[in-house]
Amino acid sequence: MPAKAYINRIATAVPEHEVHQFYLRFAASMLAADRRRIFKRMADLAGIEHRYSCFAPAGDPEGPSADLAGRFIRGAFPGTAERMAMFCHAAPVLAQKGVDGLELGGGASRITHLIVTTCTGFAAPGIDLELIARCGLPERVERTMIGFMGCYAAINGLKLARHIVRSDPHARILLVNVELCTMHLRETSELEKLLSFCLWGDGCAAALVTAEPHGIELESFYCIVADERRDLMSWSIRDHGFEMVLSGQVPAAIHEALRSNHDAILGDRPTEAIDLWAVHPGGRSVLDAVERALKLAPAALEPSREVLRRYGNMSSATVMFVMREMLKAPPGLLGCGMSFGPGLTAETMLFRTVS
Repeated sequence: MPAKAYINRIATAVPEHEVHQFYLRFAASMLAADRRRIFKRMADLAGIEHRYSCFAPAGDPEGPSADLAGRFIRGAFPGTAERMAMFCHAAPVLAQKGVDGLELGGGASRITHLIVTTCTGFAAPGIDLELIARCGLPERVERTMIGFMGCYAAINGLKLARHIVRSDPHARILLVNVELCTMHLRETSELEKLLSFCLWGDGCAAALVTAEPHGIELESFYCIVADERRDLMSWSIRDHGFEMVLSGQVPAAIHEALRSNHDAILGDRPTEAIDLWAVHPGGRSVLDAVERALKLAPAALEPSREVLRRYGNMSSATVMFVMREMLKAPPGLLGCGMSFGPGLTAETMLFRTVS
């Protein structure tokens, strides 16, 4: 019988620069007075109080630059090449901070596999090789980069880790999800785009997955792709950074997908059989749609809403911030995790707390 896979530990990290209130004032400065009132009202409803960035904000939100280093200057925001250079400098630092939180110590030399997910920047040599040098991983570690999948990539990373453990019970897998979403701020006066930028923060999650039976058992996975809704969400490389298209119809599409795939997601169990919910907080309206679709009690998604409030949406890292809270739950509880992204895709999983 194949070995079972367990998340033994999860650590999370964010950069030092809190930027949410600064951004709200910066964004408002690009709008006419009547649009500013709409922007403020909508931003206040987002359920977000804090977001963090690798890039220090400027002192004056109405000044010539959005950041202290003067890279995001009004009328001359950086191109994609410059943003990738920024990513190469900042992402490994944040990734190391996340891995250090696992407190692997001498156990770092026993890591057999490294999985890294990111959709916010690319380079080769990449973060995987940087982590070998920074964290004392063996040079022979087997590396996999999961790139550009978006917010649901962490669940794909866990799925891959489970496959590895089931084929090799001696495997010790380090999964790192690192995203620098704020790096893709774009200069615009479009209200909808400025509101979408209110969501995003930078963050990293690191997890240790092994066959050792403590933490959270990864039981099963299920993927939904609503191809007919693929135009509702996209993440594209443009000349001035990466561009997110996020339709207001996404919550309704998620609601429909979850309702029609309820039995497959939960393994023919009733919703009431699920004790824990680790839902990617893609935004308040997304969480509201999940709550309605699955007829959940208001408290069921409180861990997700708390992560959204404290950090915003950090793409692939976000659901792992929620999963970290699941590690605090008593043993024997059944949980369901899910994340959403381009496709339109929902990656879901069932898990069980062990210790």
